[in-house]
Amino acid sequence: MSTTLSQAKIAFVGAGSMAEAIIRGLIETKVAEPQNLYVMNRSDQNRLAFLRSEYGLQATSDNQTKETFLREADVVVLCMKPKDVVTAFAELQPLLNEKQLLVSVIAGLSIAKAEALLQTTMPIVRTMPNTSSTIGLGATGMSFSAKVNDTFKQLATQMFEAVGIVTIVEEEKLEIVTGVSGSGPAYVYYFMEAMIKAAIEGGLTEENARQLTLQTVLGAAHMVEHTQEDPAELRRKVTSPNGATQASIEALDRFQFSEAVVQAVFRSAERAKEMGEQIAAPSPIAKSS
Repeated sequence: MSTTLSQAKIAFVGAGSMAEAIIRGLIETKVAEPQNLYVMNRSDQNRLAFLRSEYGLQATSDNQTKETFLREADVVVLCMKPKDVVTAFAELQPLLNEKQLLVSVIAGLSIAKAEALLQTTMPIVRTMPNTSSTIGLGATGMSFSAKVNDTFKQLATQMFEAVGIVTIVEEEKLEIVTGVSGSGPAYVYYFMEAMIKAAIEGGLTEENARQLTLQTVLGAAHMVEHTQEDPAELRRKVTSPNGATQASIEALDRFQFSEAVVQAVFRSAERAKEMGEQIAAPSPIAKSS
């Protein structure tokens, strides 16, 4: 296959928001050409028509065309929901070959289970992106099967760098990546919800509450990025002895704020693992004649 993404044919199985985020990133950064991008889903014609008109790519739910797309692809990106994996993989299995690169964006699905379901030893990249990828500020954890060569590693990394940053980790660390950056945006939104609620209860208008909260979170993230200081050190600089901020941190500590966040990260990681384990392994008697 081609050694550059700009010439590679990439087929997306599943046409949801994550597939669209990656597609938009690839096109906007000119990493890939729209005519080399194929998207397929089971039946949602409106969704396919939108993607076709918005990005100039090729999209289909027709089985024969899907087969053509998949056989021609250099890279196949799996973007379906975990509950659809077994059915979808049974359809995919005869259409894939070991010269292709398989990229999984399926939460909890291990490389070993993907290999077993597809009965393949093709190179597989397992990824855990997050929803901020939709605006090009994603954080993606990535692991490789033993068959992924340096060229494929570079291609996969380049794909996801088009929508943010990439962190390469050993596969067993991907669940904790899910807990930190996969689910992480939701923790921040939840925190922002609480700040807005408090501001409104304190007498601010909803617009002012929202604006001040947004700018505060944005500013704090940029401070960490620009100063490269530890967040704990930046927190100490804001917290004057016996001041208003110290009083607020003490209130958070009374409600075990830090421990709650740690437990949230671990529970997300644990749940991602559970979801992967719930994906049924292939049964030797499942094949029909």
